[in-house]
Amino acid sequence: MENSFNYQPAVDRYEHMPYKYCGKSGLQLPLISLGLWHNFGSVDDFNVATDMIKYAFDHGITHFDLANNYGPTPGSAETNFGRILKENFQGYRDEMIISSKAGHEMWAGPYGGNSSRKNLMASIDQSLHRTRLEYFDIFYSHRYDGVTLVEETIQTLIDIVKQGKALYIGISKYPPEQARIAYEMMAKAGVPCLISQYRYSMFDRAVEAETLPLAAESGSGFIAFSPLAQGLLTDKYLNGIPEGSRAARSSGFLQRSQVTPEKIEAARQLNEIARRRGQTLAEMALAWILKDDRMTSVIVGASSVNQLADNLRALEHLDFTPDDLVEIEQILARMI
Repeated sequence: MENSFNYQPAVDRYEHMPYKYCGKSGLQLPLISLGLWHNFGSVDDFNVATDMIKYAFDHGITHFDLANNYGPTPGSAETNFGRILKENFQGYRDEMIISSKAGHEMWAGPYGGNSSRKNLMASIDQSLHRTRLEYFDIFYSHRYDGVTLVEETIQTLIDIVKQGKALYIGISKYPPEQARIAYEMMAKAGVPCLISQYRYSMFDRAVEAETLPLAAESGSGFIAFSPLAQGLLTDKYLNGIPEGSRAARSSGFLQRSQVTPEKIEAARQLNEIARRRGQTLAEMALAWILKDDRMTSVIVGASSVNQLADNLRALEHLDFTPDDLVEIEQILARMI
């Protein structure tokens, strides 16, 4: 990769990435977006993080997904991303879609981690300061907190757009009942919900029942996070839990108890289908999500340029035969 301050984006960066309109809006997102949940914090290698952002942009990834609490430490992913932009991407802001969110625990005391107006207004100002941006393209309510009235949260998002601090707004992880209220309120205010972000993978299909149809019916785009089930839908766990993996750690989002024999067996069988298709399991798992017309984009995480390159190869084979889909459904049904 080029050194900081000398980087010139690839001239052919838009030639291989497909883009899709987000819901009923006029905004297009790349089929694959880059998430900064892990590997971009203060504990991570800044040069590796920089190289991943450059590689992503060079290959048509224009959408970068942040949140105020991403790190660790919380806030440091936004700070590092802001520095990467300043050192490498001056003059390219208008070619990027930069998202952030607020609503999870961020600072001490009663105002640092809910969906109140107080929290969201303070959070977006802090996030803009950390990233050195004048506005976010998309700003999300990161969660329904179970206490704050949806109306308070959504009115705050609407006001954030009207204040020029975000161009579009979205919701993340809202239960269907609260999501419906949010969609209706945004639409009435003339600031429709651009996008809905939820966990979705072959191993976690809860959104298929109500959430995904509701978003589509409401004109919202849809973007999936954790598409590889925290690594379960890669070749990493095909032979059990390796040392040093996420599941081997005592803390973290993927616990040893989640790596069940049923999931390992399902992953092995899915891996055989992927091999037949000329793909890795991870590539097929990403393609499987994108087969749904209602899906706008999928967020991938990466710890290296090579891992990001592997994920992008999913775009080389997005089609499934009817037989492939039937066989995949049978494998997933046996896992339940």
